[in-house]
Amino acid sequence: MSLFGKLKDKLFKSSSKLEEGLDAIVEDGGTEEQQPEAAPDPDPAPAPAPAAKPAPTPPVAKTPTAPAPAPKPAAQPDPAPTPTGPPPAENAGILGRLLGRQQGGTVVKRTLDDDMLEQLEELLIAADLGVDTALRVTANMAEGRFGKKLSTQEIKELLAQEVARIMEPVAKPLPLYAKKPQVVLVVGVNGSGKTTTIGKLASQFRAAGKKVVIAAGDTFRAAAVEQLQVWGDRAGVPVLTAPEGSDPASLAFDAMTRAQADGADLLLIDTAGRLQNRADLMEELAKIVRVIKKKDPDAPHNTLLVLDATTGQNAISQVETFQKLSDVSGLVMTKLDGTAKGGILVSLADRFGLPIHAIGVGEQIDDLAPFDPEDFAAALTGLGPK
Repeated sequence: MSLFGKLKDKLFKSSSKLEEGLDAIVEDGGTEEQQPEAAPDPDPAPAPAPAAKPAPTPPVAKTPTAPAPAPKPAAQPDPAPTPTGPPPAENAGILGRLLGRQQGGTVVKRTLDDDMLEQLEELLIAADLGVDTALRVTANMAEGRFGKKLSTQEIKELLAQEVARIMEPVAKPLPLYAKKPQVVLVVGVNGSGKTTTIGKLASQFRAAGKKVVIAAGDTFRAAAVEQLQVWGDRAGVPVLTAPEGSDPASLAFDAMTRAQADGADLLLIDTAGRLQNRADLMEELAKIVRVIKKKDPDAPHNTLLVLDATTGQNAISQVETFQKLSDVSGLVMTKLDGTAKGGILVSLADRFGLPIHAIGVGEQIDDLAPFDPEDFAAALTGLGPK
Protein backbone atom coordinates (compact mmCIF):
# COMPACT_ATOMS: atom_id res chain seq x y z
CA MET A 1 0.00 0.00 0.00
CA SER A 2 1.26 3.48 -0.88
CA LEU A 3 2.11 5.99 1.83
CA PHE A 4 -0.93 8.05 0.83
CA GLY A 5 -3.11 4.96 1.13
CA LYS A 6 -1.81 4.31 4.63
CA LEU A 7 -2.22 7.93 5.63
CA LYS A 8 -5.75 8.05 4.22
CA ASP A 9 -6.68 4.88 6.08
CA LYS A 10 -5.21 6.19 9.32
CA LEU A 11 -7.02 9.53 8.96
CA PHE A 12 -10.30 7.81 8.06
CA LYS A 13 -12.06 9.01 11.22
CA SER A 14 -10.88 12.57 10.71
CA SER A 15 -11.74 12.70 7.00
CA SER A 16 -15.08 10.93 7.37
CA LYS A 17 -16.07 13.25 10.24
CA LEU A 18 -15.19 16.31 8.17
CA GLU A 19 -16.97 14.88 5.13
CA GLU A 20 -20.14 14.13 7.07
CA GLY A 21 -20.07 17.61 8.57
CA LEU A 22 -19.52 19.30 5.21
CA ASP A 23 -22.34 17.26 3.66
CA ALA A 24 -24.69 18.34 6.44
CA ILE A 25 -23.68 22.00 6.13
CA VAL A 26 -24.18 22.14 2.35
CA GLU A 27 -27.46 20.23 2.43
CA ASP A 28 -28.78 22.55 5.16
CA GLY A 29 -30.17 25.28 2.95
CA GLY A 30 -28.60 24.01 -0.27
CA THR A 31 -30.38 23.29 -3.53
CA GLU A 32 -29.82 20.69 -6.23
CA GLU A 33 -28.41 21.94 -9.50
CA GLN A 34 -27.85 20.22 -12.81
CA GLN A 35 -24.22 19.61 -13.70
CA PRO A 36 -23.15 20.36 -17.27
CA GLU A 37 -22.73 17.42 -19.60
CA ALA A 38 -19.13 16.53 -20.34
CA ALA A 39 -18.10 16.95 -23.96
CA PRO A 40 -17.06 13.59 -25.48
CA ASP A 41 -13.40 13.13 -26.22
CA PRO A 42 -13.08 12.78 -30.03
CA ASP A 43 -9.88 10.77 -29.81
CA PRO A 44 -9.36 9.41 -26.33
CA ALA A 45 -5.75 8.49 -25.65
CA PRO A 46 -4.94 5.46 -23.53
CA ALA A 47 -4.21 6.37 -19.93
CA PRO A 48 -0.50 6.22 -19.14
CA ALA A 49 0.65 3.60 -16.68
CA PRO A 50 1.06 5.07 -13.19
CA ALA A 51 4.64 5.83 -12.28
CA ALA A 52 6.09 3.60 -9.61
CA LYS A 53 6.60 5.33 -6.28
CA PRO A 54 10.17 5.42 -5.00
CA ALA A 55 11.16 3.26 -2.08
CA PRO A 56 10.68 4.84 1.38
CA THR A 57 13.50 7.13 2.42
CA PRO A 58 14.43 8.41 5.87
CA PRO A 59 12.69 11.66 6.86
CA VAL A 60 16.05 13.41 6.99
CA ALA A 61 18.07 15.84 4.95
CA LYS A 62 21.31 14.95 3.24
CA THR A 63 24.49 15.51 5.17
CA PRO A 64 26.44 18.51 3.86
CA THR A 65 29.91 17.54 2.65
CA ALA A 66 32.83 19.52 4.02
CA PRO A 67 35.63 19.30 1.38
CA ALA A 68 33.59 19.87 -1.76
CA PRO A 69 30.39 21.81 -2.38
CA ALA A 70 27.33 19.61 -2.59
CA PRO A 71 25.97 19.26 -6.12
CA LYS A 72 22.89 21.27 -6.87
CA PRO A 73 19.71 19.23 -6.76
CA ALA A 74 18.28 18.34 -10.11
CA ALA A 75 15.52 20.61 -11.25
CA GLN A 76 12.14 19.18 -10.48
CA PRO A 77 9.90 18.69 -13.51
CA ASP A 78 6.70 20.66 -13.72
CA PRO A 79 3.87 18.75 -12.06
CA ALA A 80 1.69 16.86 -14.45
CA PRO A 81 -1.73 18.43 -15.02
CA THR A 82 -4.48 16.98 -12.91
CA PRO A 83 -6.38 14.46 -15.05
CA THR A 84 -10.03 15.13 -15.73
CA GLY A 85 -12.91 12.74 -15.93
CA PRO A 86 -14.11 10.13 -13.49
CA PRO A 87 -11.80 9.46 -10.52
CA PRO A 88 -9.87 6.19 -10.25
CA ALA A 89 -11.50 3.12 -8.80
CA GLU A 90 -9.66 3.38 -5.50
CA ASN A 91 -11.64 6.51 -4.65
CA ALA A 92 -14.84 4.45 -4.58
CA GLY A 93 -16.50 3.55 -1.32
CA ILE A 94 -17.48 6.01 1.34
CA LEU A 95 -16.30 8.91 -0.84
CA GLY A 96 -17.85 7.52 -4.01
CA ARG A 97 -20.96 9.67 -3.84
CA LEU A 98 -18.83 12.81 -3.92
CA LEU A 99 -15.79 11.78 -5.92
CA GLY A 100 -17.50 9.41 -8.34
CA ARG A 101 -20.46 11.47 -9.58
CA GLN A 102 -21.03 11.14 -13.29
CA GLN A 103 -20.97 14.20 -15.48
CA GLY A 104 -24.43 15.55 -16.17
CA GLY A 105 -25.94 14.52 -12.81
CA THR A 106 -27.18 16.79 -10.05
CA VAL A 107 -25.16 18.28 -7.22
CA VAL A 108 -26.23 20.10 -4.07
CA LYS A 109 -24.81 23.60 -3.70
CA ARG A 110 -25.26 26.21 -1.00
CA THR A 111 -24.58 29.93 -0.99
CA LEU A 112 -21.52 30.84 1.07
CA ASP A 113 -22.94 33.30 3.60
CA ASP A 114 -22.34 34.23 7.24
CA ASP A 115 -24.39 31.31 8.56
CA MET A 116 -22.50 28.82 6.44
CA LEU A 117 -19.14 30.29 7.47
CA GLU A 118 -20.10 29.99 11.14
CA GLN A 119 -21.01 26.34 10.63
CA LEU A 120 -17.71 25.70 8.85
CA GLU A 121 -15.80 27.33 11.70
CA GLU A 122 -17.55 25.13 14.27
CA LEU A 123 -16.81 22.00 12.21
CA LEU A 124 -13.09 22.83 11.94
CA ILE A 125 -12.87 23.61 15.66
CA ALA A 126 -14.46 20.23 16.39
CA ALA A 127 -11.79 18.66 14.14
CA ASP A 128 -9.14 20.19 16.44
CA LEU A 129 -7.84 22.90 14.15
CA GLY A 130 -8.28 25.35 17.03
CA VAL A 131 -10.31 28.56 17.13
CA ASP A 132 -7.71 30.93 15.64
CA THR A 133 -6.72 28.56 12.84
CA ALA A 134 -10.35 27.72 12.02
CA LEU A 135 -11.24 31.42 11.75
CA ARG A 136 -8.24 32.12 9.54
CA VAL A 137 -8.91 29.15 7.26
CA THR A 138 -12.60 29.97 6.74
CA ALA A 139 -11.81 33.64 6.11
CA ASN A 140 -9.34 32.67 3.38
CA MET A 141 -11.84 30.21 1.89
CA ALA A 142 -14.48 32.95 1.73
CA GLU A 143 -12.22 35.54 0.12
CA GLY A 144 -13.58 36.27 -3.36
CA ARG A 145 -16.24 33.56 -2.98
CA PHE A 146 -18.68 35.11 -0.51
CA GLY A 147 -22.19 34.96 -1.93
CA LYS A 148 -21.33 32.24 -4.44
CA LYS A 149 -22.78 28.75 -4.48
CA LEU A 150 -20.41 25.92 -3.58
CA SER A 151 -20.73 22.14 -3.50
CA THR A 152 -19.26 19.86 -0.83
CA GLN A 153 -16.54 18.80 -3.27
CA GLU A 154 -15.59 22.41 -3.98
CA ILE A 155 -15.44 23.22 -0.26
CA LYS A 156 -13.26 20.18 0.39
CA GLU A 157 -10.86 21.27 -2.34
CA LEU A 158 -10.68 24.80 -0.91
CA LEU A 159 -10.13 23.42 2.58
CA ALA A 160 -7.36 21.11 1.37
CA GLN A 161 -5.66 24.05 -0.35
CA GLU A 162 -5.72 26.11 2.84
CA VAL A 163 -4.44 23.24 5.00
CA ALA A 164 -1.60 22.55 2.56
CA ARG A 165 -0.71 26.26 2.50
CA ILE A 166 -0.37 26.30 6.29
CA MET A 167 1.62 23.06 6.39
CA GLU A 168 4.01 23.74 3.50
CA PRO A 169 6.47 25.97 5.45
CA VAL A 170 6.90 23.42 8.26
CA ALA A 171 7.36 20.29 6.13
CA LYS A 172 11.11 19.94 6.62
CA PRO A 173 13.34 16.87 6.96
CA LEU A 174 15.53 16.40 10.00
CA PRO A 175 18.75 18.26 9.16
CA LEU A 176 22.03 16.37 9.33
CA TYR A 177 25.24 18.17 10.17
CA ALA A 178 28.91 17.43 9.69
CA LYS A 179 29.37 17.50 13.48
CA LYS A 180 30.05 14.04 14.92
CA PRO A 181 28.31 12.77 16.84
CA GLN A 182 25.16 14.70 16.08
CA VAL A 183 23.12 14.45 19.27
CA VAL A 184 19.37 14.01 18.84
CA LEU A 185 17.40 14.27 22.09
CA VAL A 186 13.90 12.77 21.91
CA VAL A 187 11.32 14.04 24.41
CA GLY A 188 7.60 13.73 25.02
CA VAL A 189 4.93 12.69 27.49
CA ASN A 190 4.13 9.15 28.57
CA GLY A 191 2.86 6.94 25.77
CA SER A 192 3.53 9.37 22.94
CA GLY A 193 5.59 6.85 20.96
CA LYS A 194 9.13 8.09 21.66
CA THR A 195 10.77 4.68 21.95
CA THR A 196 9.21 3.33 18.76
CA THR A 197 10.08 6.53 16.89
CA ILE A 198 13.72 6.26 17.97
CA GLY A 199 13.86 2.65 16.82
CA LYS A 200 12.43 3.53 13.41
CA LEU A 201 14.75 6.51 12.99
CA ALA A 202 17.79 4.44 13.96
CA SER A 203 16.86 1.73 11.47
CA GLN A 204 16.32 4.22 8.66
CA PHE A 205 19.54 6.14 9.40
CA ARG A 206 21.46 2.87 9.52
CA ALA A 207 19.98 1.81 6.19
CA ALA A 208 21.09 5.18 4.78
CA GLY A 209 24.70 4.37 5.73
CA LYS A 210 24.96 6.31 8.99
CA LYS A 211 26.68 4.97 12.07
CA VAL A 212 24.14 5.27 14.89
CA VAL A 213 24.25 4.82 18.66
CA ILE A 214 21.16 4.75 20.90
CA ALA A 215 21.15 5.73 24.57
CA ALA A 216 18.28 4.22 26.56
CA GLY A 217 17.74 7.24 28.79
CA ASP A 218 14.43 6.03 30.20
CA THR A 219 16.17 4.36 33.14
CA PHE A 220 12.95 4.12 35.14
CA ARG A 221 11.07 1.77 32.83
CA ALA A 222 12.63 -1.57 32.02
CA ALA A 223 10.17 -2.20 29.19
CA ALA A 224 11.39 0.89 27.33
CA VAL A 225 14.99 -0.35 27.50
CA GLU A 226 13.99 -3.79 26.27
CA GLN A 227 11.98 -2.30 23.43
CA LEU A 228 14.93 -0.20 22.31
CA GLN A 229 17.23 -3.21 22.47
CA VAL A 230 14.87 -5.12 20.17
CA TRP A 231 14.93 -2.25 17.68
CA GLY A 232 18.70 -1.94 18.04
CA ASP A 233 19.21 -5.64 17.30
CA ARG A 234 16.91 -5.41 14.30
CA ALA A 235 18.76 -2.38 12.90
CA GLY A 236 22.27 -3.46 13.89
CA VAL A 237 22.64 -0.42 16.15
CA PRO A 238 24.25 -0.56 19.62
CA VAL A 239 22.02 0.43 22.55
CA LEU A 240 23.71 1.85 25.64
CA THR A 241 21.91 1.16 28.90
CA ALA A 242 22.32 1.76 32.63
CA PRO A 243 20.96 -0.05 35.71
CA GLU A 244 17.31 0.64 36.46
CA GLY A 245 16.90 3.83 38.46
CA SER A 246 20.26 5.29 37.37
CA ASP A 247 20.70 8.99 36.70
CA PRO A 248 19.68 9.51 33.03
CA ALA A 249 21.87 12.61 32.76
CA SER A 250 24.92 10.50 33.66
CA LEU A 251 23.97 7.95 31.02
CA ALA A 252 23.63 10.70 28.40
CA PHE A 253 27.12 11.98 29.25
CA ASP A 254 28.63 8.48 29.03
CA ALA A 255 26.80 7.84 25.76
CA MET A 256 28.31 10.96 24.19
CA THR A 257 31.77 9.78 25.24
CA ARG A 258 31.13 6.36 23.70
CA ALA A 259 29.68 7.82 20.49
CA GLN A 260 32.70 10.10 20.07
CA ALA A 261 35.11 7.19 20.61
CA ASP A 262 33.24 5.05 18.07
CA GLY A 263 33.10 7.80 15.47
CA ALA A 264 29.32 7.63 15.35
CA ASP A 265 27.43 9.97 13.06
CA LEU A 266 24.34 10.12 15.26
CA LEU A 267 23.52 9.62 18.92
CA LEU A 268 19.81 9.20 19.60
CA ILE A 269 18.96 9.73 23.28
CA ASP A 270 15.66 8.41 24.60
CA THR A 271 14.17 10.09 27.67
CA ALA A 272 11.57 9.01 30.17
CA GLY A 273 8.01 9.99 29.38
CA ARG A 274 6.94 12.83 31.58
CA LEU A 275 3.81 14.88 32.05
CA GLN A 276 4.26 18.57 31.31
CA ASN A 277 2.67 19.48 34.67
CA ARG A 278 5.19 17.53 36.76
CA ALA A 279 7.84 20.09 37.72
CA ASP A 280 10.24 17.51 39.16
CA LEU A 281 10.29 15.42 36.00
CA MET A 282 10.66 18.45 33.78
CA GLU A 283 13.61 19.65 35.88
CA GLU A 284 15.23 16.26 35.36
CA LEU A 285 14.96 16.82 31.61
CA ALA A 286 16.55 20.24 31.97
CA LYS A 287 19.41 18.57 33.86
CA ILE A 288 20.01 16.16 30.95
CA VAL A 289 20.30 19.13 28.61
CA ARG A 290 22.75 20.91 30.95
CA VAL A 291 24.97 17.82 31.23
CA ILE A 292 24.98 17.27 27.47
CA LYS A 293 26.12 20.84 26.94
CA LYS A 294 29.10 20.28 29.23
CA LYS A 295 30.31 17.69 26.75
CA ASP A 296 29.43 19.76 23.68
CA PRO A 297 28.13 23.34 24.06
CA ASP A 298 26.20 22.99 20.79
CA ALA A 299 24.43 19.80 21.87
CA PRO A 300 21.76 18.62 21.60
CA HIS A 301 21.84 19.50 17.94
CA ASN A 302 18.23 18.43 17.50
CA THR A 303 15.50 18.09 20.09
CA LEU A 304 12.53 16.15 18.75
CA LEU A 305 9.22 16.39 20.54
CA VAL A 306 7.09 13.31 19.83
CA LEU A 307 3.36 14.04 20.03
CA ASP A 308 0.40 11.68 20.14
CA ALA A 309 -2.22 12.88 17.67
CA THR A 310 -5.05 11.57 19.85
CA THR A 311 -4.30 14.10 22.59
CA GLY A 312 -5.93 16.87 20.56
CA GLN A 313 -5.57 20.41 21.87
CA ASN A 314 -3.53 19.18 24.85
CA ALA A 315 -0.62 19.00 22.40
CA ILE A 316 -0.52 22.82 22.47
CA SER A 317 0.46 22.94 26.15
CA GLN A 318 2.96 20.12 25.62
CA VAL A 319 4.79 22.09 22.94
CA GLU A 320 4.80 25.24 25.06
CA THR A 321 6.23 23.46 28.12
CA PHE A 322 8.86 21.38 26.35
CA GLN A 323 10.01 24.38 24.33
CA LYS A 324 10.85 26.25 27.54
CA LEU A 325 12.96 23.45 29.01
CA SER A 326 14.58 21.75 26.05
CA ASP A 327 14.40 24.18 23.12
CA VAL A 328 12.41 21.90 20.83
CA SER A 329 13.69 22.07 17.25
CA GLY A 330 11.14 19.85 15.49
CA LEU A 331 8.10 17.63 15.86
CA VAL A 332 7.17 14.04 15.08
CA MET A 333 3.45 13.22 15.15
CA THR A 334 2.42 9.64 15.90
CA LYS A 335 -0.83 7.67 16.20
CA LEU A 336 -2.79 9.38 13.46
CA ASP A 337 -5.17 6.41 13.57
CA GLY A 338 -6.92 7.71 16.69
CA THR A 339 -10.12 9.72 16.88
CA ALA A 340 -10.81 12.72 14.64
CA LYS A 341 -7.78 14.59 15.95
CA GLY A 342 -5.62 14.89 12.82
CA GLY A 343 -6.46 18.58 12.62
CA ILE A 344 -4.28 19.30 15.65
CA LEU A 345 -1.24 19.12 13.37
CA VAL A 346 -2.64 22.05 11.39
CA SER A 347 -3.18 24.03 14.59
CA LEU A 348 0.39 23.32 15.76
CA ALA A 349 1.87 24.38 12.43
CA ASP A 350 -0.16 27.59 12.37
CA ARG A 351 0.64 28.51 15.97
CA PHE A 352 4.28 27.50 16.45
CA GLY A 353 5.77 27.07 12.98
CA LEU A 354 8.04 24.27 14.23
CA PRO A 355 9.35 21.89 11.55
CA ILE A 356 7.37 18.67 11.25
CA HIS A 357 10.04 16.11 10.40
CA ALA A 358 7.96 12.96 10.19
CA ILE A 359 4.61 11.37 10.92
CA GLY A 360 3.85 7.88 12.14
CA VAL A 361 1.12 6.08 10.22
CA GLY A 362 1.59 2.54 11.52
CA GLU A 363 3.80 0.07 13.35
CA GLN A 364 6.04 -1.06 10.49
CA ILE A 365 9.54 0.32 9.92
CA ASP A 366 8.49 2.26 6.82
CA ASP A 367 5.45 3.73 8.58
CA LEU A 368 7.53 6.64 9.87
CA ALA A 369 7.65 8.84 6.82
CA PRO A 370 8.61 12.37 5.79
CA PHE A 371 5.73 14.80 6.19
CA ASP A 372 4.06 15.71 2.89
CA PRO A 373 1.68 18.67 3.30
CA GLU A 374 -0.39 18.01 0.17
CA ASP A 375 -0.87 14.32 0.93
CA PHE A 376 -1.79 15.17 4.52
CA ALA A 377 -4.31 17.84 3.44
CA ALA A 378 -5.87 15.50 0.87
CA ALA A 379 -6.15 12.65 3.37
CA LEU A 380 -7.50 14.89 6.14
CA THR A 381 -10.26 16.31 3.92
CA GLY A 382 -11.07 13.00 2.19
CA LEU A 383 -9.75 13.90 -1.25
CA GLY A 384 -7.66 11.62 -3.44
CA PRO A 385 -3.84 11.91 -3.72
CA LYS A 386 -2.43 14.93 -5.50
